[in-house]
Amino acid sequence: MTENVIKRRALRIEQNPNIPLYLFALEAREIDLVADVARISRDEAGKLFGYQRPEKKQHVKQILEYLDGEDVLFPNGLILALPTTVRFKGSRGPNPGDGLATIGTLEIPLPESRDAPRPALIVDGQQRSRALALTRRTTLPVTVAGFVAEDLDIQRDQFLRVNTVSPLPSNLVSELLPEVNTQLPTRLSARKLPAILVNALNQDNDSPFKGLVKQASTTPDKKSDTVVKDNSLITAITESLSPSGVLFSYKNLANGTTDTASIRKILIVYWTAVKDTFPEAWGLPPAKSRLMHGVGIRSLGRLMDRVMERVLFDADIDSPDIRDRVMTELALIKPHCHWTKGRWPEINTPWNELQNTPRHISILSNYLIRVYRDSRMGAS
Repeated sequence: MTENVIKRRALRIEQNPNIPLYLFALEAREIDLVADVARISRDEAGKLFGYQRPEKKQHVKQILEYLDGEDVLFPNGLILALPTTVRFKGSRGPNPGDGLATIGTLEIPLPESRDAPRPALIVDGQQRSRALALTRRTTLPVTVAGFVAEDLDIQRDQFLRVNTVSPLPSNLVSELLPEVNTQLPTRLSARKLPAILVNALNQDNDSPFKGLVKQASTTPDKKSDTVVKDNSLITAITESLSPSGVLFSYKNLANGTTDTASIRKILIVYWTAVKDTFPEAWGLPPAKSRLMHGVGIRSLGRLMDRVMERVLFDADIDSPDIRDRVMTELALIKPHCHWTKGRWPEINTPWNELQNTPRHISILSNYLIRVYRDSRMGAS
């Protein structure tokens, strides 16, 4: 880097003859010298400026924590809109290009002062660029794709295109998480334990869910056998791991450890008791049994917090009669359930009209918990 220009080895990609495209690397500290964020706004006359959304501080913090950690690999590059004042000089020699790309040096002019506008604008990667400006790894090389376009319409077009790509399917992420052993962003690490447990429930021989959970890897010939969506089970377990759930006490917040073995036992004991209490409704497709439907899994998941809290107050999870104890509790609600036929009393809804919506999940779970509580009080 000289006083007023940054020179970097670059590839000029022969893609669009009217819009030069370059691939190169900048040090983390150089991003803030080269690029601004064109924040979306309007002037008093209503004219629209820029295109970037507000900064997400929590997202920036998560990226920064990763950048300042160990064994950093940061392949997610930035996309910049470069000014027409950049210069590219092809390398000398007999073969500087192969028809697809040309090797050379890119020169990016720098502003005259820190307060002056930067020559480039960030089209994609504003949260990453902010974290890179803050990281202690100031010389970390960062990959950059830069296209020369000062036209705001072109920049907005590219911004919309790169930010409307469909996110990864939730069940694909859930299935991949148990296999990822590196430090994850907070939002993903919170999903990892439920994903691990669901994966185990779908594979372990002693699990009532063995082979019943539909995951991203489920092949077409197995789909008729998989009657429970992994996301429903993951959400149910996630709720039970929350501070109000029965599984929360198995997480040691002081040292960051979790008694996963005990949690797994609780899940298997409870859901095995559910299976044995409602054998006529277990394992059927959701269209034939609302027990295997998302609304059934989520509602019985919430009931688990009440049932297992009571059972584990009197008995250890390894007690030989633990399943029978759980079935005794579930027997209190069995006469009031209509998973495969009939009409739910009080809710006044046919069995097959309950849907996997927040409203129906709330209605059914509240009903089951109320029936259980009242029946338990009557049985005492």
